Amino acid sequence: MRINSFFYTALILLFATSILGSCEGNRGGGKSTIIAYDSIVVAKQIPLLAESDTTLPFSEVNITFIYPTKFKDTESLARLEQIFKGTFFGDMEYDSMTPQEAIDQYVSVYSERYKSLSNLYYEEASRLDGNTPSWYWYYLNTNNKILFENDSILSYAVEYSDYQGGAHGSYNIIYTNIDLNELVTISEEDLFVPDYYRRLTDKIVHSLMNQYDAEVPDSLLMRGFFTIEDIAPNNNFWLNDEGIHYSYNQYEIAPYSMGVIDVVVPYSELEDIILPDGIIARYFKDNK
Repeated sequence: MRINSFFYTALILLFATSILGSCEGNRGGGKSTIIAYDSIVVAKQIPLLAESDTTLPFSEVNITFIYPTKFKDTESLARLEQIFKGTFFGDMEYDSMTPQEAIDQYVSVYSERYKSLSNLYYEEASRLDGNTPSWYWYYLNTNNKILFENDSILSYAVEYSDYQGGAHGSYNIIYTNIDLNELVTISEEDLFVPDYYRRLTDKIVHSLMNQYDAEVPDSLLMRGFFTIEDIAPNNNFWLNDEGIHYSYNQYEIAPYSMGVIDVVVPYSELEDIILPDGIIARYFKDNK
C-alpha cells in the first residue's frame, strides 16, 4: 500500500507541475508570436508601345513583397497581413486581396499608367526627327525588408525607387513599427511624453552634429542641409535594441545629392522624454 500511495502522490505532483509549466508558458499573451514569412518576386519589362521591339522604350519592374504566413491565430495573421499590404501598396483597395492578387493588381495599374504615355511618346518622337526620346525608359523598384523583430515589436522598411522622366529618378524609404501584442502601428506619440517634440528635435539635431562633425547646429548648413528648422521628428523611424532610427528622404532636409539622411538617437539619450509606461519602457527597458 505504501508503494501505491507513493506512486499516486508522485503522479499527482508530476501532473500539477506540468499544469503549472503550461500556465507559465502561456502567461502574457498565450500563443507564440513567432512570425513565418513568404515572398512574391516580380521581375519583368513592360513595353511602352504595342510593337514587339526591344529597342523601343520599356519600364523595368522589380518588386519583392515579403508578407507573413504564420502568426498566433487566423485573426491575428489576417490583421498583420493587412498592415503589410497597406504599408506596401498604399491603398485600402488591396486590403481584401490575397498577396498574389494584390501584386497582380499593383503591376496591372502601373502597367496601364505607363502605357498611357504612348501617345505623348509618338508626339515627342515626331518632333525629334525620328530620334527616340530617352526619358521614356522607366523603372520601378519596390521592396520591403524586416529590420527588427522580437516577441513584442516588429520594425520593417518599404523601399521605393522609380524613374518617370526628368533629370533623375527618386528613392524613398518608409518605416513601419508594429506592436505585436496589440497589432497596431506605433507612432511617436506612443513612445514619448506629450511635450516631447522640441526636446526630441534637439536630440536629433545633436546626433546629426556628431555624425557630420559639426560644432554648432548652424554648421550643418555648411554640410549641405537646407535649414535647421527643417530638421524635426517626422514619424519615419524604426526601433531596435540600440535606439530609435530616423530617416529623412531626399529633399526633406537636404538636397537630392545627399541621399537619404539616417540618424540614430540611443535610448540612453531619450530617458527624459520616454513615456514611463510606453513601448520603449516596456519592451526595451534594459537598453535605456
